[in-house]
Amino acid sequence: MSEKKIVVGITQGDINGIGYEIILKCLSDPRINEICTPIVYGSSKVASYHRKALNIENFSFNQIRSPREANPKRANIINCTGAEIKVDPGKSTPEGGKAAFDALQYAVNALYKGEIDVLVTAPINKQNIQSKDFNFAGHTEYLQQKYKAEQVLMFMVSDVMRVGVVTGHIPVSQVAANIKAHKILQKLRIMNRSLIEDFGISLPRIAVLGLNPHSGENGLIGREESEEIIPAIKGARDEKIMALGPYSADGFFGAGNYSKFDAVLAMYHDQGLIPFKSLTFKNGVNFTAGLPIVRTSPAHGTAYDIVDKNLASPDSFRKALYLACNIFRKRNE
Repeated sequence: MSEKKIVVGITQGDINGIGYEIILKCLSDPRINEICTPIVYGSSKVASYHRKALNIENFSFNQIRSPREANPKRANIINCTGAEIKVDPGKSTPEGGKAAFDALQYAVNALYKGEIDVLVTAPINKQNIQSKDFNFAGHTEYLQQKYKAEQVLMFMVSDVMRVGVVTGHIPVSQVAANIKAHKILQKLRIMNRSLIEDFGISLPRIAVLGLNPHSGENGLIGREESEEIIPAIKGARDEKIMALGPYSADGFFGAGNYSKFDAVLAMYHDQGLIPFKSLTFKNGVNFTAGLPIVRTSPAHGTAYDIVDKNLASPDSFRKALYLACNIFRKRNE
């Protein structure tokens, strides 16, 4: 008896970005239907617009009204927006933001009810999606609130490295004030648990980066290492979490030391994501660890400058879809 295929809910993201290009390119490969049943939450009209603009032939969505109607051998789509929706390729519009949020709401509700198994989100524009109902810095923060999770971890994953961050989408001016031992320890707990439960690593080794240049030079260039980061590492070790550091970020990545660890905990967004994307941009995946559900997304944005030019690579999106399925299976072994 064959095992039940995983039902993957896919949100359309910003309708004026490259979301549909990467979705269409990925789902055009019939091998996808061998491992999962994809359901896009979006607009058949918008999908058709981009399909024609990209000259993608021999592909069509199976239009359904609920996940129960999904054809396991086809790529399915549920309309979440009105038929009069307008596409403005490469432009940030209020309509594009609303369409992205409508699709997200539909998909999260389906996930909440168990109608889909995992969630893969196409890129949104974090500015035009803002409204009275969506007042968050991104998907991660929205899902954290939706699932009432005390803490979550933005976990960037690829075949080359895994990187998590202590502070996510906040201004750089606020980073130092948010580097606190208890927050670092919370992130280390989530990362360690995810490496064990989601990735099947029995005794994970985690590298912890310093905040300041040269990890503070023993207090000469900052005291966050001695006052917050080192106590957090010691606290993690007391809990049998193999956390090591703090390491100076430039030398750590420059020397390739990330290859000696199962994951890296960076202190802030760009400290971790610049090296991650520099080394693995096309194949990187953003995974939200610490949630009771599985959510992944490609590691890139809306890329307005290349919309409908047939230049967008579906590799990161495909990896996000595969990773969501792999983690779901691992959690249900």
